[in-house]
Amino acid sequence: MIQLPSGGLVRIAFLALFLAFLVALLPPAEALTVQDAEPGTAIALESGTAQDEAIAARIDAIFQEIPALAAVEVTVRNGVVVLAGGVGSEAASERANAIAERVAGVVTVENRIERTLDIEGNVSPFVDDTRAFMNRLARSWPVYVIVLVVFCLVILAGHLFASWTAFWDRVAPNPFLARLLSQTVRVAFIVLAVVIALALLGAMALLGTFAGLVGIIGLALGFAVRDTIENYIASILLSVRQPFRAREHVVINEHEGIVVRLTSRATVLMTLDGNHLRIPNAEVFKGVILNYTRNPERRFAFELGVDGEDDPIAAMDAGLRAIRELDFVLTDPPPNAVIRKVGDSSIVLSFTGWVDQTHSDFLKARSLAIRAAKTVLEDEGFTLPEPIYRLRFDDPVAKALPTGKVSAEPAKSPKPARPKAAPVQPEALDVAPDRYLERKVSEERAEQESEDLLDRDNPVE
Repeated sequence: MIQLPSGGLVRIAFLALFLAFLVALLPPAEALTVQDAEPGTAIALESGTAQDEAIAARIDAIFQEIPALAAVEVTVRNGVVVLAGGVGSEAASERANAIAERVAGVVTVENRIERTLDIEGNVSPFVDDTRAFMNRLARSWPVYVIVLVVFCLVILAGHLFASWTAFWDRVAPNPFLARLLSQTVRVAFIVLAVVIALALLGAMALLGTFAGLVGIIGLALGFAVRDTIENYIASILLSVRQPFRAREHVVINEHEGIVVRLTSRATVLMTLDGNHLRIPNAEVFKGVILNYTRNPERRFAFELGVDGEDDPIAAMDAGLRAIRELDFVLTDPPPNAVIRKVGDSSIVLSFTGWVDQTHSDFLKARSLAIRAAKTVLEDEGFTLPEPIYRLRFDDPVAKALPTGKVSAEPAKSPKPARPKAAPVQPEALDVAPDRYLERKVSEERAEQESEDLLDRDNPVE
């Protein structure tokens, strides 16, 4: 059974009462038409009266019908109207000036009205407005009750529909989008409730003002939280078309690690050092992603050099034989070797081979392959290049020797014998993959599985 959150009915009732209070503040329909005619129209005069006296009489008669302007004195001379006296507010003064300008024959209006600060003139309008408001509220309370009931029923229906979890889970491709759709529906029903309430109260004019205010606020917030909105949209796209799964070994731009989870703001990785790394989803969506786990077969490569006088083909054959004898190196595709470049005193050979990362650690396998190739080349007599330095000595005695006499060359010292290698421990030859990071990621995902937007049922790019 779906229940409203704690305090939900109280908040809905308070919002409805607040809207009713705003509508009640509006003046009645007859008060909205306070002007006697459209701007620019003239007030007709009775025929047969003197111009200035007729203007003064007409304006004074109008002012006497308006309690706020009854104390205004009117004098007219040659079409110039002078208004004097006192009124209770600045709005009343401006209203008197506007009425006088609309009378036919008025050339200009000289406003000398002063605002009085007496208690009766300033407090009485407030008291009258309050009394009128209470009278309208007393007459209209049945309408407000009906509006409140309709408002609450619409919001309740929207809440129940948005809380229909089974429906949204079937409609949306993942839980993240399901929550987003349900929240959107809830907000849409609230807006619908406000529109219906204003329509029942006959205050649709407030809706345009409210929509304009919401638009301005939304535009300002859009610029203020642009990065957050960009990350949010990227989260939706990444959750629908997933470029990786949880526990996969990826490189995103220059960041490498194991995928822990995808949240509504960032992608969480566990680096190879065991640290947490959060990358904003906007960078992930636009970044370059390298996935090592998607294809478990991975090629390693390394280079070894031999002496320039050695046969490079024979060295390549020896190195490949040593690599093929390693159990973790795949036979399909087979290892390969090429001549990378020829230097001044050495030939650089490049060896490649493939391993299955499901059963073998890539770095350990590459290290043992380098060791095997280097050992076999040395055992078969190939000379690995060493740094060569040429030293020149200018001997004045050698320069004085007659032409044709050659000095004896010094005998080359024999190459020192290579020391016998110590026995290798079995742990050093083990190429089994390290599962420590995978276990750590699994433990963390088990603690907060509900926050992950990665779903194995969604398609993968």
